[in-house]
Amino acid sequence: MFGGGNKIKVDKDLLDRIKQISEVAGYASAEEFVHHVLEREIAQFEEASSDDDITEKLRGLGYIS
Repeated sequence: MFGGGNKIKVDKDLLDRIKQISEVAGYASAEEFVHHVLEREIAQFEEASSDDDITEKLRGLGYIS
């Protein structure tokens, strides 16, 4: 899915949704869209000042309870 030999597996239904959304949103490719979304999400965690802040962000997103 990504250049440089890196691969991330995504189930077919999700990939179909990614392709559809990336096309409608005007991205050059599904890979470009995924890259943008991941960069944006990672930036939120990099802004956290401590592990507790990261834990709270993950809890707020529903990843942990």
